Amino acid sequence: MRIRVFGASVTGALALCAVAVPLAHADGGSGDTTITKVVVDGDNKVVVGTSGVVTVKVAVTAKDDSGIKSADNFSLSGPDHGFFTTSKPTCVAASSTTSTCTGTVKIDPKVDYLSNASAGTWYVDAWVDAKDGDFVWVEKAGSFTFQRAAKLTADATPEPVKKGKTLTVTGSLTRANWESLKYGAYGSQSVKLQFRKKSSSTYTTLKTVKATSAGALKTTTKATVDGYYRYSFAGNGTTAAVNATGDLVDVK
Repeated sequence: MRIRVFGASVTGALALCAVAVPLAHADGGSGDTTITKVVVDGDNKVVVGTSGVVTVKVAVTAKDDSGIKSADNFSLSGPDHGFFTTSKPTCVAASSTTSTCTGTVKIDPKVDYLSNASAGTWYVDAWVDAKDGDFVWVEKAGSFTFQRAAKLTADATPEPVKKGKTLTVTGSLTRANWESLKYGAYGSQSVKLQFRKKSSSTYTTLKTVKATSAGALKTTTKATVDGYYRYSFAGNGTTAAVNATGDLVDVK
């Protein structure tokens, strides 16, 4: 099940969806039930583009002397009234006392009315029941980064080039706009120019380049040996990391 809370700018029938949001609870519980770990999508990062459904897996590990019985649907909440709930979690015992309960939620940028302001740090609220009747409820039991997908290009010219001559590497950095469902320029960001020899599998950083306000990238470097040039963006709290496809240059 999914529940999406819409921002104040949404009016009419869509705004009625907000009434489905459960009332907030304070942290609490009974007995010795505890939540020991929360992991979202394996690395606590969720990246969403402008199309395609993203399935997010939320795994909550809990412990009680009597063992874990079940968990309620986990709530995911973030900036600009962002809100989703997972499917009913399935709990798998790792021992007589500890289980990991996993639920999923499907996010579709075309139907879930994401706002760009919703990118950032999100939190997981979790309720877990033990076999002896104890339970634990924790708001912000875990956190994850909800990011806009990014795209990056690189083009090195001239090709081929004489050894020792200057190469010009251009490119562009864009990111998903969840409101227009298109990719738009992501300007003024620091991006690394990287190179790897044709015979190697490892890239090394040559320099850091700052994109223009329109997301354009341009810099020069000296050609030494055959190899691939690419730009690499490290990502941040709202936008996912991305590497451009390497452009092979033949050095004569």
